[in-house]
Amino acid sequence: MKKAIMLILPLLAALWMQPVLADGEMKPFVLASKHTGDKSKLVDELKTKLGGAGFEVVGEYSPYPSVSILIITNETLKTAAAASEHGAYGAVQRVSVTEHNGELQVAYTNPVYMAQVYQLSASFADVSSALKTALGDMGQYGPEAGLKADDLRGYHYMFGMPYLDDADELAEFDNHAAAVAAVEKGLAAGNSGTSKVYRIELGNNKTLFGVGMTKGMSSDKYIMNEIDFKETRSTAHLPYEILVDGENAYALRAEFRIAINFPDLKMMGSNSFMNIMSSPDAIKSALAHAAGVEPDENY
Repeated sequence: MKKAIMLILPLLAALWMQPVLADGEMKPFVLASKHTGDKSKLVDELKTKLGGAGFEVVGEYSPYPSVSILIITNETLKTAAAASEHGAYGAVQRVSVTEHNGELQVAYTNPVYMAQVYQLSASFADVSSALKTALGDMGQYGPEAGLKADDLRGYHYMFGMPYLDDADELAEFDNHAAAVAAVEKGLAAGNSGTSKVYRIELGNNKTLFGVGMTKGMSSDKYIMNEIDFKETRSTAHLPYEILVDGENAYALRAEFRIAINFPDLKMMGSNSFMNIMSSPDAIKSALAHAAGVEPDENY
């Protein structure tokens, strides 16, 4: 009896600690599991599990040594994203392994939350179920309170801040092939500290790039050091994207891209938007330079 109680106590503790969401509320991330041991070995194990669950790992990103991020997709994600007017960014989900306070946190972006944020026709409930089965589910996390579908489908952080369809047009080209080639060239050259993390062809003349950033106020490390401060880390926020749609290269406004994953980020004070107030313009400049546009020398 004593042995059985000792075995069930950790499960009861996990259930007690799991955040309680009101009906229909969602949060941007899911904590899958916690581990100790070798991060590289754990990442390899996750890749195997994800492959067995029907996901393709299209990129891997380590913006700083304590972090490994796997970018994954499948046909459900790509098909829904390709059919969307503004939501092609939803073609991927991200799985993170983060070393923090002596443990390894495995987490992933919440597919059903992202389906609403990107105004997709699919709910991604099946994607969520597949990730839960493959990786685990200790509960959704992020802001203290969850958001409902209606709030997410027209999301903006506050008055005057951008919506999904307010994306930045980075550059315009003669055709889709020329636009893709320009982004490939800029990322290969490391323009403004950028690098290619992944590239996905979605059809409908849509190509999605994942972009790592390492320079100045656009640096992923610089920004995450300010905004990712809670005990359970939100590392799966990264990386940012460039979408080539037709002959144009776009990027989500950084104010929107940050806020969808950190909707409770304060406007002012410690760990706030104010402390990274120059980063949205720096991110736009870096991504535009990656697309072949001369950078803003202020960043």
